[in-house]
Amino acid sequence: MPLLKIDNLSKSFGGLKAVSNLNIEINEGELVGLIGPNGAGKTTVFNLLTGVYDKTEGNLIFQGKEVSGLKPYQVTHLGMARTFQNIRLFSDLSVIDNVKIAYHQRAAYSTTSALLRLPSFYMGEKTIQKKAMDLLRIFHLEDKAEETAKNLPYGEQRRLEIARALGTEPKLLLLDEPAAGMNPQETNDLMNLIRWIREEFKLTILLIEHDMSLVMGVCERIYVLDYGMIIAQGVPDEIKNNPKVIEAYLGEEVVV
Repeated sequence: MPLLKIDNLSKSFGGLKAVSNLNIEINEGELVGLIGPNGAGKTTVFNLLTGVYDKTEGNLIFQGKEVSGLKPYQVTHLGMARTFQNIRLFSDLSVIDNVKIAYHQRAAYSTTSALLRLPSFYMGEKTIQKKAMDLLRIFHLEDKAEETAKNLPYGEQRRLEIARALGTEPKLLLLDEPAAGMNPQETNDLMNLIRWIREEFKLTILLIEHDMSLVMGVCERIYVLDYGMIIAQGVPDEIKNNPKVIEAYLGEEVVV
């Protein structure tokens, strides 16, 4: 059984069909890309997966369960986490608090323990603090732990957002244009980081990205979306030589 199965998924906004009869399967442990021109519907797919939008038609099966209609926090609790095309941190909180918030959904103490400040609350908070610092170390942000998140440089905010997503302890990580705004060296470092966290955290990853060097360098399989429909799928070499893909990006028919 695939970890994620998107079956004939459609989403309409009035008369506009943003996603049409989408079919995607992702197996556990895979690193898969979802690419396409601007406005192709990629982020809409992520919003459907994570409960931001309700589907119009179709099914979203995650770990054998239908997740359509669930709230975003319920989807996260099931094991799906995401980053955003436009960074969405708790900008006025500290770096470490951004990560600790992610861990609190799986805190090993009850609300009563927190209100009464029972020993289980302090033990749970100590565990969360350690886990959060361990994540910040991985992303080379440990020395910025007490800084306000909005004061971080852009690239470090990107890394913090990924760290926060990992703090929810996901099985499937959705990365929405993680290389946006990065220079070539930062993109190369990000490529290595994505590979590493996939192995280290035993994750399955679905990646939206416009930087083709990153997509071709890190993804094992790629789906190509155009006008809300899949026009191609395959391994990187198949995708980069596919006439339909080239036409979608260049806006002209390719003769082969």
